[in-house]
Amino acid sequence: TSYEYQKAVKTKGITMSMSRKGTPADNASIESFHSSLKSETFCLNSIDRTTTAIVERTVKEYIYYYNNIRIQTKLNSQSPISYRQ
Repeated sequence: TSYEYQKAVKTKGITMSMSRKGTPADNASIESFHSSLKSETFCLNSIDRTTTAIVERTVKEYIYYYNNIRIQTKLNSQSPISYRQ
C-alpha cells in the first residue's frame, strides 16, 4: 500500500495487517473468517447501516458462535472448541 496510507495508519496508532509481497495466502485464514462473518451476520440479516456498538456486539456474538456452536465439516462435523477437546 502507499507510503502516505502507511503513515496515516501509523499516526492513528492502527496496526496494519497485510500479506508479504507475493504471498497472498498469508491472510487467507482471516479473509475466510471475515467472509463467513459478513455473510452469516450482516448480509443474512440485511444489516447495511449500523452503529459501532452494534458491530462490536455482532462480532463478539459471532466469534462465540463460530468457536463454540458452529459445526464445520473440516473438523469432523464439530465446533472448533469440541474438536480441540
